Amino acid sequence: MISMLFSYLFRQLHTPTNLLLLSLAVSDFFVGFLMFFQIVLIDGCWLLGDFMCILYYVLDYIITTASIGTMVLISVDRYVAICDPLHYPNKVTQKRVKICVCLCWICSAFIQTLLLKDNLEQPGRYNSCFGECVIVINYIAGLADLFLSFIGPVTVIIVLYMRVFVVAVSHARAMRSHTAALTLECSARTP
Repeated sequence: MISMLFSYLFRQLHTPTNLLLLSLAVSDFFVGFLMFFQIVLIDGCWLLGDFMCILYYVLDYIITTASIGTMVLISVDRYVAICDPLHYPNKVTQKRVKICVCLCWICSAFIQTLLLKDNLEQPGRYNSCFGECVIVINYIAGLADLFLSFIGPVTVIIVLYMRVFVVAVSHARAMRSHTAALTLECSARTP
């Protein structure tokens, strides 16, 4: 992540793809940072209080959802770069990518805050004893979150990369046939 931050200081590295990679690096850094607090859960006992428990889960959900959303944006970027390379500079601009990254993080924060609203209003509401860190999510809201935050994005990523693979294979075949035709033409000219 630090190398991505330093590389982003140089103007020539300010590309839409690098901005997407920076967003992914930031989210992955914070996922790793939050793992430190998972270690604080000693023998299932949360010692940082009810509010920190809920804040931990809210941040965990936001960062994880933003990370998955950024991976979707990266797959869209690669799809446009491979499948429509001539229009790539016009379609994928620095400004558009900044807007998409901001929307990804904002939507993630909004959805996850809405999902955990009951837990945020009364931290520790579902704990049965001191030191417990429990959150409860409505069944339907949990299913909606599963589809919006995981199944939908992963499906989009798979479909886009399958399309990229098909285009890459067709380009490879075209290049192979072009190379074979040139080789045949050169061998026909040589007496």
